[in-house]
Amino acid sequence: MMPWMAARAERLRALLAERILVLDGATGTYLQGRDLGPADFGGEVYEGCNEHLVLTRPDVVREMHEGYLAAGADLVETDTFGGTRIPLAEYGLAHKVREINATAARLATVRLESRQNGIDGDQRRVLCLKPR
Repeated sequence: MMPWMAARAERLRALLAERILVLDGATGTYLQGRDLGPADFGGEVYEGCNEHLVLTRPDVVREMHEGYLAAGADLVETDTFGGTRIPLAEYGLAHKVREINATAARLATVRLESRQNGIDGDQRRVLCLKPR
């Protein structure tokens, strides 16, 4: 295990020993509620591929993370439920698996790190799991 992974795993264990941590809400439900159209997804061929939004509408994904954190979530997930080769191949995006997943992880991590560092005044502790 990489040293940063071990440190974060230990931090997670410590936080869980202190209290229950709250995970964010339903990504798909949130995104469906935004009434996004084909242009938001990068064209009609990609409509419905929520994972592609990290590339085409990162602002929407950031707003989602911010909303869940503001509502009290301690942890946010990436927008990558279908971020593997087979589901993405249905949209012709299998070649973008790494880019989509790395971008989604960066979007979640940047938001969590800004909150962790108290930039927005919230002193709650959160866990950031960064990709290599």
